[in-house]
Amino acid sequence: MAGVTAYDGERPSPQFRAAMSRLASGVVALTTRSGNHDYAMTATAIASVSLEPPLLLVCVESSARFHEAVVDSGAFAVSLLSRKQRRAAEWLATPGKPLIGQFNQIPHTRSEAGIVLLTGSLATLECRVHAVHGAGDHSIVVGEVVQTALAERPGDALVHYRSRYGSLS
Repeated sequence: MAGVTAYDGERPSPQFRAAMSRLASGVVALTTRSGNHDYAMTATAIASVSLEPPLLLVCVESSARFHEAVVDSGAFAVSLLSRKQRRAAEWLATPGKPLIGQFNQIPHTRSEAGIVLLTGSLATLECRVHAVHGAGDHSIVVGEVVQTALAERPGDALVHYRSRYGSLS
């Protein structure tokens, strides 16, 4: 394998982007509520951090409007998406989508805190922001899980691999 610099100080290497696209990842919807508005995005950068206390991390682009909203609200939810929720994932990944009405075509409920939870997800996790760490053009948002719900009959997970959505089956 030929070595290529991942970052030249100005722009990311296409090889770095291509290499990371070869890591299969689960797809989630991140949601929060700030002021009178709901905010949402699709993400694949999520990981369990700790069991005691239950912590997870998500990576959010610093310039995304979701970033300011989640820091302001101090809470967010994670919906682990099923293969059947591909259209919701694609829609929530759309840059510049309108805030008002963005959930009109997506089945959802609200948590006790008023945050959107996507109906039909494999699981949902409600989190309180525990810490935010700057990391390049993103922030690592660590959430303390305060509520978890599991689907009674989980389907196949929605995954992202080589810049495409798919499933393991």
